[in-house]
Amino acid sequence: MYPTKGPALLLSRLRSANPLVQNITNFVAMDFAANALLALGASPAMVHAKEEVADFVQIAGALTVNIGTLSPAWVDGMERAITAAQGAGKPWVFDPVGVGATTYRTAVAKRFTDMKPTVLRGNASEIMTLAGVGGIASKGVDSTRPSNEAEIPAKEFALRLGITVVVTGPVDIVTDGRRVLRIANGHPLMPRVTALGCGLTAVIGAFLAIEKDTVAAAAAATAIYGLAGEIAAAKAKGPGSLRVQLLDALYSLDETTVQKQIKIEEA
Repeated sequence: MYPTKGPALLLSRLRSANPLVQNITNFVAMDFAANALLALGASPAMVHAKEEVADFVQIAGALTVNIGTLSPAWVDGMERAITAAQGAGKPWVFDPVGVGATTYRTAVAKRFTDMKPTVLRGNASEIMTLAGVGGIASKGVDSTRPSNEAEIPAKEFALRLGITVVVTGPVDIVTDGRRVLRIANGHPLMPRVTALGCGLTAVIGAFLAIEKDTVAAAAAATAIYGLAGEIAAAKAKGPGSLRVQLLDALYSLDETTVQKQIKIEEA
């Protein structure tokens, strides 16, 4: 049985530590990712210029890299930041947005994945594409596969690379190849708001900054974020108000609510 107190305690530790998270994310997600981190209790920095990314990594607690709106200059900056994070022993999260959609995007995503992120987070189609599962049709940034189909490929891929993989969907999966956690928090309205997945990537970075157990950190981040989505959806009238309510829910979450309402099952 997964220890339900774990995520609640990690949330308290995060708020006490107020970790600085460096995010190289896409234009669509910058605003929401930064505000999600602030609401949760972390400190965001949206630093992507290749001239300063490596220096900034030295003062950040974690790095997140998201290729949603990639370009050659940004890819250069991302690679410099990743190399600096590895050299400094800092955790980093990679979000391979839309991998499989174009040759360039796929090549960049595979190159960064080969650099072994601390956590790789994506939807089922993205993770299965990177894992080498054939026949995965691309639909831009949207998944064409349910998350349960990606569980075995994700487990094998995580074990092969020695990383932790997070697959998001109706039931989220977190695995390092040995442990597999299934998370049932979240709401069907969440995929109707752009950049919410990118926001989760940033939140995972915040938890990695304060917890060395990458499975525990990724699972806590994913479950807490999903729970905030549930709470937000109960008050929202549609996608627009969900976005605002989600930020309020992240801000208002307390240990008792997290402990009682997270839904994490260890396979």
